[in-house]
Amino acid sequence: MVDVSEAHWSTKRWAEAIEARLTEGAAGDPLVNIRRGDTREFDALFLGGGAGGRFGAAYLRAMGGRPLIIDRWPFLGGSCPHHACVPHHVFSDVAAQLMLERTFSGKLWFQDLRGKTVSMLDIVEMFRRGRTGPHAFMNYQSAEQLELEFVLGQPGRLLDARSVAVGEQVYRARNLVLATGARARPLPSIADGIGGVFNYATLVDALNYEPGPTAIVVGSGKTAIEYACFFNATGRKTFVVSRQPPLALLPDAETRRFLIARMEEQGIEFVNPAEVVSCEDDASGRIRGVTLSGSQGPRRIATDFLFLGLGERPNSEEAHAVLGVDLDDDGSVRVDDRMRTSVPGVYAVGDLVGRPMEMFKARKGGTCAARNIMGEDARYQPRDYPDFLHTHYEVCWLGLGEEQARERYSNVVVMKLPPDNPDGHTVALPAGDRVMLYAMMKPELSGFQKLVIDGDSRRILGAFHVGYGAKDGFQYLAPMVRNGLTVDELGEMDELFLNPSYFIQLCRLRAGSRTLRSL
Repeated sequence: MVDVSEAHWSTKRWAEAIEARLTEGAAGDPLVNIRRGDTREFDALFLGGGAGGRFGAAYLRAMGGRPLIIDRWPFLGGSCPHHACVPHHVFSDVAAQLMLERTFSGKLWFQDLRGKTVSMLDIVEMFRRGRTGPHAFMNYQSAEQLELEFVLGQPGRLLDARSVAVGEQVYRARNLVLATGARARPLPSIADGIGGVFNYATLVDALNYEPGPTAIVVGSGKTAIEYACFFNATGRKTFVVSRQPPLALLPDAETRRFLIARMEEQGIEFVNPAEVVSCEDDASGRIRGVTLSGSQGPRRIATDFLFLGLGERPNSEEAHAVLGVDLDDDGSVRVDDRMRTSVPGVYAVGDLVGRPMEMFKARKGGTCAARNIMGEDARYQPRDYPDFLHTHYEVCWLGLGEEQARERYSNVVVMKLPPDNPDGHTVALPAGDRVMLYAMMKPELSGFQKLVIDGDSRRILGAFHVGYGAKDGFQYLAPMVRNGLTVDELGEMDELFLNPSYFIQLCRLRAGSRTLRSL
């Protein structure tokens, strides 16, 4: 082992150690940060140092407990900075910027990108070079500021509900917190062994060539749509192939229509219902085409790049086989609202316990488990949360869509921007963060906003935003809506000139009316 407990490594030193293990395969001995002078029993072993494990351990430590994190990676933070949310945000930033440049190509100060393809390999390599920094900081912060103990760089092996082995060393604690995450679901065996087939993890780890002019994306949810928009923005003809309609997770049909129309305008082609039934490879073993089956009959598309956005499978097999924890049908570990599994003293958090597979759920689940381990009666269920995804835009929503609301309420009022215009004239609204050029020159691209309201109680039932800059606002808007926020209360707030403020302005236009009407 490499004992770093007394070393007090800087972020630079951590970066060097992490990079060596990632690029040179120096997996060998684990990096061990255990304070030998602390003879207390560990209160919890966190198997997995991603968002759930790291935040849970930090909370337990802050409460006076003694946690130990064990992770196969040489860094803390898990898949988010390495494979998942950080690259996804990088590529979504790229998609938004390239949409702007392509929309105004050759105008004002914009370069002429008409007919040009941007290097996807350069962008992926840029991310690979930059991701070690966040890794190094989380190791440094965890060791020096949060005073966490950890064993990194080798996988932990479950022995029982209190014990985990790393190599020949066995670590024990009063409790066990499973935080082993999830992995991308594969395409059935038809793509096995063929090069040029990627998921969100292998794309950033293994892409080593410049993909050609056509990209095929399989899936209809967040991952598929977000990466399809990135590939499309680089100039590649992008097909989205799915059994289900795209963006079914977004609970408002009008918002979905706006987004799909914008993606189609950018050149994305949706092929559904359809599925990939065979893949062909060339002499080098790389994919050269796929055959689809669907309602229009078989169709072959030539491509050297296939991306799988089929969702994730929880890494629950070992916990089920060794510990006997109960699983749901999708393979997720079943937990109660205190994060307890079916095995006493064993908790599970994060992607391991199923949807939503989001960072906030992992962090909150980890801290909930820690509080219960330390004797508090803490409870958490990830329901009624605000959600978001990226297309070429940032898309945020919470609560009920219009269709859902009309099924439950007899007097549904809708306020939205842009307004319906029978003559087809496009109004430059909403106009806010990062859409002002669109508002002035291509107003139909300036975004979409919608509030769904119960006209009788005046309560906000749902909110939808397509544009930029709204994510932070939705995090604060969501608990207010859960607590019964009304049109009148929202209209009383003080707005800033940011996209979320348009909800305030819209409400203020109607708040004085005793009988609410749509706007």
